Amino acid sequence: MRVTKAQAQANREHIVETASVLFRERGFDGIGVADLMAAAGFTHGGFYKHFGSKADLMAEAAADSLSRSLTSASDLDVAGFFAMYVSREHRDARGNGCTMAALCGDAARQSDEVKATFANGAEGTLATLEEKFEPTGEGGRAKMINLLAHAIGAVMLSRACPDDSPLADEILEVCRDQILASLPASDPEENQR
Repeated sequence: MRVTKAQAQANREHIVETASVLFRERGFDGIGVADLMAAAGFTHGGFYKHFGSKADLMAEAAADSLSRSLTSASDLDVAGFFAMYVSREHRDARGNGCTMAALCGDAARQSDEVKATFANGAEGTLATLEEKFEPTGEGGRAKMINLLAHAIGAVMLSRACPDDSPLADEILEVCRDQILASLPASDPEENQR
């Protein structure tokens, strides 16, 4: 039976969404094409109708999840973003959490295409944070790079600890407190609006 263009596109999007979750949960090398396609409900042979290689899917899945992360964070102010980001809930939600925290280590060992996807995701996140932060004077971008790297590193380091480790929670708490303390106090009049 012939598949319509619309159905083929829907199938591709479903594969990308499934891959996005599985890559964040298991890493790029933690799942093969056959298992990924089975999880999406398709046969292994159908993979190459949609993608030229696993690397192509990795880049597309990362771009998709990075874009979704930005959309979900757009409703938060900077303090709210970092409070949510450096939390136990985010740490424990690998498959639904930030792609950068889940896959930066893996991306560093991938193709330039995958690395470029992560660079674009980082730029987008920084632009969103800079827009919300509206820093005055020099150093606003440098501050956002520092805070984002601090937050990503905190989640990655916490995830490297056993789930029931007190250190896993301590890392998150200390880093979150440091990040939030480094932000300027919000204007009381702003909070009353």
